[in-house]
Amino acid sequence: MRAVLCFALLAIAATTSPAADDLWAVARRQARVHRFSTLFTAQNVRDYLSTDEGILEALEWCRRNGITKIYLEAYRSRYRAARETLLRAKDRFRRAGFLVSGCVTTTRVGKISNGWNLISCYTNDRTQEELKEIFQYAAGIFDEIMIDDFFFTDCTCEECDRARRQRKVTVAGRSFPVAAEDWEHYRGELMLRVAERLVIAPAKAVNPRARLIIKFPQWYDRFYERGYDVIRETAVFDRIWVGTETRDRGPRRGRMQYAAYFLMRWLGGIGGRKTGGGWFDPLRTTEKTYVEQARQTVLGGARESVLFCYGALHRNFGPEDLSALRTEIPELLEVAGQVRRRTPIGIAAYKPPNSAPDGDDYVFDHVGMLGMPLEPVHTFPEDAKAIFLSVHALADPDLGPKLTKYLATGRPVLITEGLARRLSGRWKLDAENLHLLRAGARPEQLLGMTQSKLDALRQVMLEPFGVTFQSPPGVGFYLFSDGSWVVENFNDRGVTVKIGGEPLTLGPRAWAYRWK
Repeated sequence: MRAVLCFALLAIAATTSPAADDLWAVARRQARVHRFSTLFTAQNVRDYLSTDEGILEALEWCRRNGITKIYLEAYRSRYRAARETLLRAKDRFRRAGFLVSGCVTTTRVGKISNGWNLISCYTNDRTQEELKEIFQYAAGIFDEIMIDDFFFTDCTCEECDRARRQRKVTVAGRSFPVAAEDWEHYRGELMLRVAERLVIAPAKAVNPRARLIIKFPQWYDRFYERGYDVIRETAVFDRIWVGTETRDRGPRRGRMQYAAYFLMRWLGGIGGRKTGGGWFDPLRTTEKTYVEQARQTVLGGARESVLFCYGALHRNFGPEDLSALRTEIPELLEVAGQVRRRTPIGIAAYKPPNSAPDGDDYVFDHVGMLGMPLEPVHTFPEDAKAIFLSVHALADPDLGPKLTKYLATGRPVLITEGLARRLSGRWKLDAENLHLLRAGARPEQLLGMTQSKLDALRQVMLEPFGVTFQSPPGVGFYLFSDGSWVVENFNDRGVTVKIGGEPLTLGPRAWAYRWK
């Protein structure tokens, strides 16, 4: 008989201190399953690692917090860290048993965009030359270099506009055609060619062992606007990383905690074995939301969690956030191992690459907060047991025939009001197995649904999986093919849920899981 393991994390401290268990030893032992790492920005390298005392303090801090890998940044915002400082820090950390990689943050390189003043105009020759020099410099020091998530452009200057209208990009003296005149196509082609000719090729010319990692931001519904082409860039880079920083929910940001899980899984499906880990920070977080970022990153299947960054974790609320995470690291490592051994399943959530939300902005994050176990996919899920479709699906030119064929199988389909409006009059939407998700004017309004309506909708959508789930909004539900499950309560109050009719009480911001 298979053993069943069930834990519920309540709002109480763990009974065993991580320090007593030697967190550093635990972290090293579990590093093949999941590791925690941190970044020293170029400015952190200057301010904290220029002396022996600073390096010793950083070494001890990393050990104390279960960190087994570090990233030393060579460049950020007009500042290039000194080569001798980087080399000395790299050597000291490696001799102390750490893995060490490099990083570059492409902010304020060359000519500045006429949009956001941290971003660059990559059409410009000076920007291109500076970028090439930065990556040649970094590759002369590190065998692995991650690019922080500022590798995009929003520039609309005359130089960019002229090239856009001519439908060509020129990078390192060579011109490439652009498929269409809009900004999205221009920027996608520009950033791809910049990556190939000014980042990857120069770095590997200096250091043939160099591996280049692109970190995609968490704002996935805007990738197509600013030059992130997740399919083509994933193909040319050695690895990809995922921004899983969700931070506190609020009226200006409106990001749900589930966003980290969705993006980790969606990009993981695109990247496959190239997918590394997630990256989150303490900015605009409480201890609870900081820990939730870590949980969602681990549940999403990340192999590593990068804690941005050494400097940020030493000021404001960084120390409190890190203290809360430190108590949970042994459990997170255990969960990571359990997740690695299983296959996640759920309602296929179809977001084609480079698809526009057009009113369904980040709707997947909100649906995941309704206790709907989603399985993010980037190709039409014709074999899925159930599917969820939003306006994003219209980026698939063959959506109509595919949807008609799928509906004919009798399997349940859930679509947003926005998609229903756009399909009305073009395709029949009267199938009994087609269900409408009424989000109102904004996806956030989904969290105002009554539990009775939610329970009824989940009953239909989960029937093919042979499981029932009853809960109020603000709860995440994660399923695995062997019948294992995870439940996380994102509410500030306790909730009682039912899985297969069996009640389970969760405290505020707590999770529970059962492994079979």
